[in-house]
Amino acid sequence: MALLLTGVEIDAALSDLGEWTGGPAGLSRVAELGTFPQAIGVVDRVAVVAEELDHHPDIDIRWRRLTFFCTTHSDGGVTALDLELASRIEAILREAFTKPAPRTVQ
Repeated sequence: MALLLTGVEIDAALSDLGEWTGGPAGLSRVAELGTFPQAIGVVDRVAVVAEELDHHPDIDIRWRRLTFFCTTHSDGGVTALDLELASRIEAILREAFTKPAPRTVQ
C-alpha cells in the first residue's frame, strides 16, 4: 500500500504541472490536440509510459480532446506514483503542442 498524499502536498505539486487540476481523489488534465491522429499519437506515447511505471491513467478520448485522470485506485487517492505519471504525461503533451499536427490524407 502506497502512502496517500495530503491536499497540501497535492496542491504544491500541481503548481509544477501546468494545466493539471485535482485533489485527494485524483489528478485531471484536459488537452485538445490539432487532429485526431495527433491525439491518438499522444495516447500511444502515454501507454508506453504507463507500462513502464505499471500505473495506468483513465483516458477519455473525444475526437481531438483527451482527458487524463490519475489516481491509485487500490489506495483510494493520490500517491507519488500519480504525480510521476502526471508529470510524464505533461511532458508528452508539451512536446505534442510544439510539433505541427500531422497532415491528413485528402
